[in-house]
Amino acid sequence: MPAQQKALLLPKKQGDWVVGTTEVPKPGPGQLLVKIEATALNPVDWKIQVYGLFIENFPAILGSDAAGTVEEVGEGVTGFAPGDKVVFQGFFVNPQATFQQYALSNADVTAKIPGNITVDQASTLPLGLATAALGLFDAGSAGLSPAPWEAGGRGKFSGKPFVVFGGAASVGQYAIQLAKLAGFSPIIATASLKNTPLLESLGATHVLDRNLSPDALLAEVNKITAGAPVEVVYDAVSIPETQTPAFDVLAPGGTLVLVLPDQIDAAKKAAAPEKKVVGVFGNVNAPDMRKTGQSLYAKLPALLESGEIKPNPVDLLPDGLAGIPGGLKRMERNEVSAVKLVARPQETP
Repeated sequence: MPAQQKALLLPKKQGDWVVGTTEVPKPGPGQLLVKIEATALNPVDWKIQVYGLFIENFPAILGSDAAGTVEEVGEGVTGFAPGDKVVFQGFFVNPQATFQQYALSNADVTAKIPGNITVDQASTLPLGLATAALGLFDAGSAGLSPAPWEAGGRGKFSGKPFVVFGGAASVGQYAIQLAKLAGFSPIIATASLKNTPLLESLGATHVLDRNLSPDALLAEVNKITAGAPVEVVYDAVSIPETQTPAFDVLAPGGTLVLVLPDQIDAAKKAAAPEKKVVGVFGNVNAPDMRKTGQSLYAKLPALLESGEIKPNPVDLLPDGLAGIPGGLKRMERNEVSAVKLVARPQETP
């Protein structure tokens, strides 16, 4: 085990990315040291660098999606051994951030990767799946119960319509799959129509052009649902241009899940007080979400092995950690659609 490792560093607020070195951490009680073979990029990574959000201590290491091989097992950990292939969600706090060659994971929210999934594919799971799952099934968000991976949850919402805005986004893809497991039908997604085959393969029954006017979108949803109330809407985009029509689609007494701060007009909400709007913090390591995260990760290997949860399509970046800044620029320029950008830290020059 080396004492030093390569990491992608953000040296200062709104600074330029640089590949540097840092110490390889030691796992504490309840933790695993994982050699990261694949890490995926998320929109929040470029937003932190460009806008100076959230992080105050520098140099910082970002990244929250990873898969790789267990190198060391911390005190009290059972069920894992060196050599296991695992997937986990990191934190933006070194040594749990994932834009580096080794990181620590919390064993209770780490899952073994079944043989039908590659480490590259597995790395697309953590943040997107957590944001979808926690937004729908954690008590702090929509609180639908039981979750479809728990006893009695499969098909629980059979026959109820579900609408997801941004179905081709990473979070949207996982929201569609979880809605299908929960029994929702029809499952209506907005997206670029070129992504229709992918979304239908994940469980969407209808894909509507994301460029439809709000009135046309509402009319199409009403036609598909035959007027049945839409009690759950998931906005995986959550910009003002999607939040308002998402709120309009929602039936009285229903819940709209947002992944970004609520920007719906206050007067509109006041006129429909029975519509509930909730946010989600999509990290299974967070204390308030840990119980739901433990439940999900306990069942994740079986869900992956059965194909009931499918990873996002992968777009592999070159040059390991050194390829991440270019990938983040592509995301900033809105040049990424329906795929997850993935880097292999061990291939860093």
